[in-house]
Amino acid sequence: MKKWLWAIPALLIIIQLVRIDKNNPPADPENDYLSIVNPPSETTQLIKASCYDCHSNHTRYPWYSNVAPVSWLLRNHIVEGRKHLNFSEWAAYDAEKQAHKTEECAEVIGEKEMPMKGYVWLHPEARLSDAQRQQMMEWFSVGSKDEGREGD
Repeated sequence: MKKWLWAIPALLIIIQLVRIDKNNPPADPENDYLSIVNPPSETTQLIKASCYDCHSNHTRYPWYSNVAPVSWLLRNHIVEGRKHLNFSEWAAYDAEKQAHKTEECAEVIGEKEMPMKGYVWLHPEARLSDAQRQQMMEWFSVGSKDEGREGD
């Protein structure tokens, strides 16, 4: 039975040949949520740090995005995240969808579903304090409804 144990490291080496696509789709700043809605600067930084890697076309790929099978899981999270909400394509959503998306943002942030625990573990800058979480929930619940307002 021990003779086949060599297969495990060999398989781990071979799967490194299956690379993920790390190209970000083009992003027009005029279509971006932050450009359109113009949140206060502190809120903008929180959204960028906590949301944009998976929910925009501005993904930054860390070192572990080169290691399979972790890279495959990462890529799946990004694809699914963009499919559900893509801040880079905010202008393509109609007003009703935008309102629904902001309500969902407030809800998942309030319920501590986002940012995901695994993401925060690897990206401590995305960790939200209770006050920051409250700030984002308020912004998505109230502040973002006043599109185009001047940020602080």
